[in-house]
Amino acid sequence: MVHRQLNAIELLLWALRRRRRFRVNGDSMLPHLRPGDEVLVDPRAYRRTSPHVGDVVIARHPFRRDVRLIKRVVRVLDGDRYDLRGDNPAASTDSRAFGALPRRYLLGRVTARWL
Repeated sequence: MVHRQLNAIELLLWALRRRRRFRVNGDSMLPHLRPGDEVLVDPRAYRRTSPHVGDVVIARHPFRRDVRLIKRVVRVLDGDRYDLRGDNPAASTDSRAFGALPRRYLLGRVTARWL
């Protein structure tokens, strides 16, 4: 979950390049994440396990290859597809607009908020 603050283990994993930093753009994850906030992402999180409802993930936009999204998994559907939503529906482009995404679009799980 995003509520975790940065700790020594997450910082070490970032230093070892096991975590990546991602900057939040836009208001879609308010009030939990604000524009300009940075989070750490585990790009290997879903190699051995499936995403769970409540996970905050980074995903590729299905129609704009250069855009990365930060959203919450709200439903797991048949066929290894995931319904992703922003915490602030009024400011979020998410699965309500482009449908559920297959797992291959998920780039990692958010593990902590950066300093």
